[in-house]
Amino acid sequence: MAILADKNTRLIVQGITGREGDFHARAMHKHSPIIVGGVTPGKGGLALDYEGSKIPVFDTVGQAVRETGATATVIYVPAKFAPDAMMEAADAGLKFIVCITEGVAVLDMIKVRAYLDTKAATLLGPNCPGLITPGQAKIGIIPANICRPGSIGIVSRSGTLTYEAIAALTQAGFGQSTVVGIGGDPVRGLDFLEVIKKFNDDPQTEAIIMIGEIGGSDEEKAAAWAKDNVKKPMVGFIAGRAAPEGKRMGHAGAIIEGGMGTAASKVEAMEAAGITVADLPTQFPDLLKLRLKTSAPKKTAAKPVARTPATKKAAAKPVAKKPVAKPVAKKPAAKPAATKPMARPTAKKPVAKKPAAKTRS
Repeated sequence: MAILADKNTRLIVQGITGREGDFHARAMHKHSPIIVGGVTPGKGGLALDYEGSKIPVFDTVGQAVRETGATATVIYVPAKFAPDAMMEAADAGLKFIVCITEGVAVLDMIKVRAYLDTKAATLLGPNCPGLITPGQAKIGIIPANICRPGSIGIVSRSGTLTYEAIAALTQAGFGQSTVVGIGGDPVRGLDFLEVIKKFNDDPQTEAIIMIGEIGGSDEEKAAAWAKDNVKKPMVGFIAGRAAPEGKRMGHAGAIIEGGMGTAASKVEAMEAAGITVADLPTQFPDLLKLRLKTSAPKKTAAKPVARTPATKKAAAKPVAKKPVAKPVAKKPAAKPAATKPMARPTAKKPVAKKPAAKTRS
């Protein structure tokens, strides 16, 4: 299973002939050949050679979708062109749009989000590393060589912390179902809550890791929902615990304002929801082992409980048969033989007295 993308995804790359687009498109194709075309205005008609596969280039997204049957797109274009690229993808009917571009203006993103909502399109990003379903689909810039297929779902606001978490899990023997980097901009597409809902419904995902950071309230909202709805083990981490209030730390959304979005409030909300919070991403493997062990008995405990009543009932039947005393029923059969023959010899005693009376006369 997995979420958002798999081996059946048909992907186009907007900005495929640019330096970043070409480099990452080749890396995506090497991991999983799901790219069916690319888009660069003015370069339609080109055919790029990707390890023997010919990838056609189109002038517009609409043309690419009509010709290739694409179902998703990933965007590698400069920030000033990214808003139009996202809206063009939605106009072409694509329902899953991934924007890697960093530096998109917040005002532009407000307009893009409102427009994409009218098209029922799902957006991941901007300013995100994309996602990867190991062995099936890589959309974005997450390194495939540190991933392995498995059952741990990861959702993160930080790209580099995501890579650190993946590497730690893989080295410890934990594979990933899907890894989703939602990005750290204040206005973006998918958030923690939406991704966690998808992981919760995914049968392949057995445990969830949430990597958050200071700023905003997405982590608190996700934790509140997880408390009542997620039954799978969850482990989390919050970056920026030492960040001063009012100072932006890295991402545009990583800022504490008015006492809101602090690391302490996020950790408190996550722990209240039953999420084990790590001090470092390298602690994820050990914490997952503990959580998976503690959750396993809950699933297996029902089996012995169902078996024990059956064995007790079976044991009670032989115990009840033995005291019913079949031998007790055999003993009364000997009573007529013992009592009735003893009464007949007593009648012979008066016969012995009659001859004694005749001798006296």
